[in-house]
Amino acid sequence: MAKGILYVETHVDPAEAEAYHDWYNREHLTEVCNLEGFVAARRFEPLEEDGSFVAIYEIDADSVEQAKDALFAFMKSGDMSTPVGMDVTKPFVIKFFREITTHP
Repeated sequence: MAKGILYVETHVDPAEAEAYHDWYNREHLTEVCNLEGFVAARRFEPLEEDGSFVAIYEIDADSVEQAKDALFAFMKSGDMSTPVGMDVTKPFVIKFFREITTHP
């Protein structure tokens, strides 16, 4: 099984922060982790006031590319929930990584 991560970086409209976190925690994490290959997720908040929030989704699948394809198909399907509270004036980042080593 291939292991990897999906790294997502987003910015939040401060006036909508509570709604953003509610949507992300109650809806979005679950819908992504229900996709084939996505097994867990963690979220991080910035130390800087204007920093971005980060979500890291763990992937355990036949290939990281299959999980990536599943996510993009889901995004295109129209079934993904609508983001709430994201600051759309700042770009968001989506990156996939394949594991190359673990320690210990």
